[in-house]
Amino acid sequence: MKVDTPIAPTSLYTQEQAFEAALNYFKGDDLAARVWLNKYALKDSQGNIYESTPNDMHTRIAKEIARVESKYKNPMTEQEVFDLIKDFKYIVPQGSPMAGIGNPFQIASLSNCFVIGNSGDSDSYGGIMKIDQEQVQLMKRRGGVGHDLSHIRPKSSPVKNSALTSTGIVPFMERYSNSTREVAQDGRRGALMLSVSINHPDAEDFIDAKLEQGKVTGANVSVRIDDAFMKAVKLDRQYTQKYPIFSEDPKFSKTIEANGIWKKIVHNAWKSAEPGILFWDTIINESVPDCYADLGYKTVSTNPCGEIPLCPYDSCRLLAINLFSYVEQPFTKDAKFNFELFKKHVGFAQRIMDDIIDLELEKIDVILQKIDADPEGDQVKATERNLWVNIKTKAKEGRRTGVGITAEGDMLAALGIQYGSKQGNAFSVEVHKTLALAAYRSSVDLAKERGAFAFFDAEREKNNPFIGRLKEADEQLYYDMTEYGRRNIALLTIAPTGTTSLMTQTSSGIEPVFMPVYKRRRKVNPNDKEARIDFVDEVGDSWEEYVVFHHRFKQWMEVNGFDLTKNYAQKELDQLIKKSPYYKATSNDVDWMSKVSMQGAVQKWVDHSISVTINLPNDATEDLVGKLYMEAWEAGCKGVTVYRDGSRSGVLISNEEKKEEDTDTLTTFPTKRPQVLKADVVRFQNNKEKWIAFIGLIDGKPYEIFTGLADDEDGILIPRWANEGVIIKNRNEDGTSRYDFQYKNIRGYKTTIEGLSHKFDPEYWNYAKLISSTLRHGMPIDKIVDLINSLQLDTESINTWKNGVVRALKRYVEDGTQVKGQACSNCSSENLIYQEGCLTCKDCGSSKCG
Repeated sequence: MKVDTPIAPTSLYTQEQAFEAALNYFKGDDLAARVWLNKYALKDSQGNIYESTPNDMHTRIAKEIARVESKYKNPMTEQEVFDLIKDFKYIVPQGSPMAGIGNPFQIASLSNCFVIGNSGDSDSYGGIMKIDQEQVQLMKRRGGVGHDLSHIRPKSSPVKNSALTSTGIVPFMERYSNSTREVAQDGRRGALMLSVSINHPDAEDFIDAKLEQGKVTGANVSVRIDDAFMKAVKLDRQYTQKYPIFSEDPKFSKTIEANGIWKKIVHNAWKSAEPGILFWDTIINESVPDCYADLGYKTVSTNPCGEIPLCPYDSCRLLAINLFSYVEQPFTKDAKFNFELFKKHVGFAQRIMDDIIDLELEKIDVILQKIDADPEGDQVKATERNLWVNIKTKAKEGRRTGVGITAEGDMLAALGIQYGSKQGNAFSVEVHKTLALAAYRSSVDLAKERGAFAFFDAEREKNNPFIGRLKEADEQLYYDMTEYGRRNIALLTIAPTGTTSLMTQTSSGIEPVFMPVYKRRRKVNPNDKEARIDFVDEVGDSWEEYVVFHHRFKQWMEVNGFDLTKNYAQKELDQLIKKSPYYKATSNDVDWMSKVSMQGAVQKWVDHSISVTINLPNDATEDLVGKLYMEAWEAGCKGVTVYRDGSRSGVLISNEEKKEEDTDTLTTFPTKRPQVLKADVVRFQNNKEKWIAFIGLIDGKPYEIFTGLADDEDGILIPRWANEGVIIKNRNEDGTSRYDFQYKNIRGYKTTIEGLSHKFDPEYWNYAKLISSTLRHGMPIDKIVDLINSLQLDTESINTWKNGVVRALKRYVEDGTQVKGQACSNCSSENLIYQEGCLTCKDCGSSKCG
């Protein structure tokens, strides 16, 4: 196939010129400008920048879409495409399409995500290594990858090699994870989803694999759960695991108590936010592509965020529609949603997505040409070449698309509807139903003009529940589809839209807004007459505090006459939020059961899946997590992820058997602090305040601690998913010590927070230095906890800090450590031990985790 290679642009910009132009474009939004410039502005391999604002990028994309359109009937013009995508207002190609369309400097796919896998039950080493190479080859082309491990024989199964028995699933999880981490180095992105069926005999080992510190850190993990297992849990019955899974004649089987492994899933998710759950029977029964399973479209796993279930070697490209932009007169009593314009634009979005498939096929041809031109021999290149041939076949045959949304939370707020309310859930369902019908109508219209996907067969799809809902809602659409076919095998999804929402300046995906208002600090020159100094740290640096408003909250303020230039006190901000449509509608406010119900109801109108996280407070119980999972299954969700505030924070265990130790024995640490220490981030709440601790570790044991208020006027703001990193000891210009925290963002780039000591109140910092000194001299953690508890401190805030340090450090007390000198508050027994950071009475079972 002859590929029309885009012509390299000639306009060049310096980093400073491009950033200044982008900052102006985003009206002073520093974060949006940097994200766009770093991730999506056109650059060559030498770092030369060819686009100064998103207008340049949107022109590049519109030109390429129009070029494809010109090959078909009734083509859209470049200007028409540009008007739809400019300013991130209506239609937003996501990630790979935004970076790759019309990019002559990059040989990369336009697909955001892929699934790979071996045919049948192949679990040979050759097959396992092939998957390893395939995932790396995809990741280097900018794709996230998912694959399922259910085909690997369980641990201790006989094999005909020198090992004699199989090692099971877990070692291969580690292999695939390590490969992902390798390809994520030097700014390259690696993202991996590993899944396994609950029916597999090694499922429990899979579920526990990530609990060992430092293991499987390069992958998300999810368990494929079938309805039979969920019913066994609900009825407290046994469940039979098999290999091969669900075999009528298994080589191996074992019967387990369903509730035993269910409680482990719930406990681990409560403790570390993984594994996620995929309700597999719901996914398969609802899947339109699985009507063609015998033709190679059997769904086997999902992409890393779970919103696209796929068959092996299929891929998907993502696009988001900005829901906020369809609210007319937002934040007023006359606000309304323009459904007619929305339906029209959904049709255009589906058309643009189909054009992007043609552009992807061109990109794959360039990749194949590059492989053929490489100097390696054909045998070396065979796996990579076959991989892309298979991906091209699936893209060409099925023409799968991923039309989704962003700004659901802002859309509802702009209409004056509370997110999570019955009215809010009902309105969201109506929007997504409208989207589904309009997208499928567009795909049918495209089939009339361009032809249906290769093997469309209305007879195969007639009993599919999703197709049935389309028929019930719009009979004419259904009958047109049976007559003309459909251009695309599956169309819809709801992805996280993380960086997309930064550029649309809206809430992300289907989620509510995270925080409508927060405060930040910036360093100022105390000699500057214009500077306002709100805080001076212990090394004498001056800082100004300033309020950051969520963009749409700011718009609400403007519409309703509030002063944006005023320096609001915290109490004033609290009152402001109470008056707004964002009150009781943030990610920490929304009723969890209501959110699960909303997800299940919206899922009925999304043919792929939905990426959504249920955020829970730190004190949420395991019982609540279990109830949410059960509700999600009964509501018809295809998957669910729970994140409890403060989880993934150093409560990991080791697979090694614990040796009996004298807790009075001191740990031996280096006499000189290493410059770089691995670190855990621990989040917790005290008296409704959010706190954060950075704990430097040596050999997995605490060596130093920095802590204080988080996400608040005196605090520090880092992403909730950043749970580990390194603490680097540096020097300030005046020779004083400085401790920087560095973590990797979701794309694998390193982000540094300079001067942890500058971020917290000096009083906390001084006490933290004392605590760190005892840690560095090897005093056992339980003794340090007792020491901190015994401190007589003067103010309520410092006592709150003290309690927070105790809660953070208790996580590192070895389970089973005897507590001396304290009695159970319930039964007065002195037989107390630490269990997962909590004081637990061995006599009556009561537990105190405060």
